[in-house]
Amino acid sequence: MNNWIKRNGTHLAVIGIFLAICFFFLTPAFQGKTLGQSDVIGAQSTQKEIMDYRAKDTTILWTNQIFGGMPAFQIWAPYPDNITTHIIAAAKAVFPNPVDTVLILLLGTYFLFTVLKLNPWLAAAGAVAFTFSSYNIILLVAGHSNQAFAIAFFAPILASIILTLRGNYIGGGALTAFFLAMEIRANHVQMTYYLMLAIFILIGIELYHAVKGKRTAAFLKALAYMAGATLLALAVNASILWSTYDYGKETIRGKSNLTQTTNEPSNGLDREYAYQWSQGVGECFTFLVPNAYGGGSGTERLDKNSATAKVFLSKGTPEDQAANYAQQISSSIPGMTTYWGNKPGTGGPYYFGAIICFLFVFGLIIVRSRLKWWLLATVLLTMFLSFGKNLPFLSDIFFNYFPLYNKFRAVESILAVAGLCFPILAFLAVRELLETKDKNVLVKKLMLALYITGGIALILVIYPELFLSFHSADQATGINYLTQVFKGDSTLANEVASAIVKDRISLERADAIRSLIFILVTFGLLWAFIKQKVNVTVMSIGLFAITLIDLWQVDKRYLKDEIFQDKVEASQVVAPREVDQIIMKDPDPDFRVFDASADFRSDTFNPFFHKSITGYSAARLKRYEELFLNQFTKSINQDVLDMLNTKYIITTDQKSGTASMHANSTACGHAWFVNSVKYVDNADEEMLAISSFDPKDEAMVDKQYKSLVEAKTLGADANATIDLVSYNPDHLVYQSSSAANRVAIFSEIYYSKGWKMLIDGVEQPYYRADYLLRAATIPLGNHKIEFIFHPASYYTGETISLIGSILLILALAGAVFNEVRKKKPAIK
Repeated sequence: MNNWIKRNGTHLAVIGIFLAICFFFLTPAFQGKTLGQSDVIGAQSTQKEIMDYRAKDTTILWTNQIFGGMPAFQIWAPYPDNITTHIIAAAKAVFPNPVDTVLILLLGTYFLFTVLKLNPWLAAAGAVAFTFSSYNIILLVAGHSNQAFAIAFFAPILASIILTLRGNYIGGGALTAFFLAMEIRANHVQMTYYLMLAIFILIGIELYHAVKGKRTAAFLKALAYMAGATLLALAVNASILWSTYDYGKETIRGKSNLTQTTNEPSNGLDREYAYQWSQGVGECFTFLVPNAYGGGSGTERLDKNSATAKVFLSKGTPEDQAANYAQQISSSIPGMTTYWGNKPGTGGPYYFGAIICFLFVFGLIIVRSRLKWWLLATVLLTMFLSFGKNLPFLSDIFFNYFPLYNKFRAVESILAVAGLCFPILAFLAVRELLETKDKNVLVKKLMLALYITGGIALILVIYPELFLSFHSADQATGINYLTQVFKGDSTLANEVASAIVKDRISLERADAIRSLIFILVTFGLLWAFIKQKVNVTVMSIGLFAITLIDLWQVDKRYLKDEIFQDKVEASQVVAPREVDQIIMKDPDPDFRVFDASADFRSDTFNPFFHKSITGYSAARLKRYEELFLNQFTKSINQDVLDMLNTKYIITTDQKSGTASMHANSTACGHAWFVNSVKYVDNADEEMLAISSFDPKDEAMVDKQYKSLVEAKTLGADANATIDLVSYNPDHLVYQSSSAANRVAIFSEIYYSKGWKMLIDGVEQPYYRADYLLRAATIPLGNHKIEFIFHPASYYTGETISLIGSILLILALAGAVFNEVRKKKPAIK
């Protein structure tokens, strides 16, 4: 035991330092406070019905709380047979959010740099460089915890793949399976997809060198182990992936049902929507100088010494008021914010670190490993794709032809991959420096890297307008708005706009000076090592320290201690209105509410109290989205409200803000028999047909279901009844009574992947009517009708997950056994 501690003492010390960094960087988290409280409250709204049933020890996979009803796979679902579920739960039980994510980032990246054969202190510096890259921290601030968690496994996955390619087939393969399983479990397909692009480039380069070096057999063997590891990771997450695959085809990311009455794309997301957050080409200067584009939207505070405040001071405005005006204008008025890029807004820049940028350029010059070409190719690809609408030629090729690429929005987020590639090449450069014998050559190459990065930083100090305009695209709009605010004083509006530009330049210049200093300090440290003024340990610890200082300072601009909030329950901050309290007294278990004042796509209020036809989810059903766009945007279609069993309608007075409600007397109820069926040829005709019809009397049915509708001879019975007698989102029970075969419409959202209909315990077919409701032909007599949600994607998927989890445990155990056996001394 003592020998083990001695051998691994430095690693243990580094882990201890990582824990200390987490404590001091995220101190409020250890005090019980949390980030992204508004996002947490929003999630609680979406999960309201799910968690109500969970409190009763009941799991539901369907919820009627938002958008009329939808699967719960992408909201919240338990995956108890997946081993990674329990690992994540254990991590969160030990460390508060987001400490667990930051610690995984640090340890995972440290593992990668150790695999790349850097000494512990340089590996620790590399871990800090990636972990505290500003985008990762800004994600935590924004509450995008799943995305940050997915990014946390980038490094250990790459480390495991490199181990496998080096010939450690069993250990590398097992670790690849484990970390990839964790990555998939993070359930952020977009980030996993971006990582896979980088891995494909790596595999391609390795294949080229394997063929060139006549090592194809070893490469193919490694590839076989990696393929097996991938299959195992997929099996572990079978229920998640299968459910997501089935459901994804039915969501707004799936194929359009309409061809004529829609502006939606035929498949995937709308291009403009997907490209909305595109990285500006010039914004890449923020890799080196964080405030090159003015920082985040509203994150930079202008004080009384700012040029904007001085405009008001010159008009006799008191100092505090002038500073307040400057802050208000620069943080909220379009075209006048300190951030002047063309994104709708941003939490902050992609800052990789001045030190890392300098070392990255040094790496391009000095590193001889073929990994350099993988890293450079990946950086260029991810940069170009992040430009989106700003470089449409390449982006459109991927958007139109690469599988799944058009399912993702905010294309700038692919730079998370570049954020890892930069420090990898940066510290490979330091490793090369340690291994190179000819120190004179090193000095020349180091000077060249200084001239490039230091020169850019110096230009951004002396004459930043050479590269940057500092004028936002909508600056004219901002001037017009200020002119109105200043009661027609266009001169003052233009003075303020000019002052804002000066403040943007001041912010950029201050950070450029800062970056130049860090570059010079790093250069001096490496020069001192080359000249044998300091040893490798001092140089390594020095790089670790200044990297941490550099990134820590910038990150704290966005993750301030005051951003943390005390944990609160939704009931403490979201109070029902009087109208909500009245509606909540209705004992009916299943009806819907429409709040005409709520935003259809981002309503996180009403679902707290009602089953709403609005809500918030980026994975809402495509048919529901199409219904809303066609039946609710221009005017509210009362017939559609009725068929959705919208029992109450809430309106808000725009002047007083007072909410009122009225009961919708024409709501169709839970289920009803119709007197006639009208067949339509396609979705466009069906959408047009429900634009004006009597949902109580007639049903609009696609002709593909005609045989199911007319499977029994239909008749008439004015006294027929069908009632909901038991409600559970996953199990609805109705009782019908009719003297003839009738067509019943159920005010429940149609979804074919998992719902079964039983009549008197025997499964029977059902079909879609009125564009998105369920319907069935009910035989005459008295019958018990059940709708049961039992998706094979989840339940069969969980069985596969259990088998995969057992195999993963065995694989990891086998890898440990193999390593112990290799290290065990032979008995003489």
